[in-house]
Amino acid sequence: MHDRFHRFAAQCSALVGSPVAFILACALVVAWAAAGPYFHYSDTWELVINTGTTIITFLIVFLIQNAQNRDAIATQLKLDELLRAVAAARTSLVGLEHLDDEELARLEAEFEALRKKRSSA
Repeated sequence: MHDRFHRFAAQCSALVGSPVAFILACALVVAWAAAGPYFHYSDTWELVINTGTTIITFLIVFLIQNAQNRDAIATQLKLDELLRAVAAARTSLVGLEHLDDEELARLEAEFEALRKKRSSA
């Protein structure tokens, strides 16, 4: 079940991010706007676009978030593997994404100090 959802989410994410999907969305908005005079710019006419876009946005957010989560995990695993493979790398940085904000801020300050030290040398 999860695998099918992941594939579905990835395919939907790729589809809604395509130029074709953008053109179709633009065409839909133009068609809706063109229908305004026919429906006398009524509240129902407005409600159709508002409801439609809200529902579509609500559903797509979950699909895109799923695809982004999987991509982030895959990227993190690749980086972790690179850290493990490089002898001079600090393997303590593997799993860095699980640290709390204070620990991340401390490491960020440490790397900033290293950067400044190297740029002044």
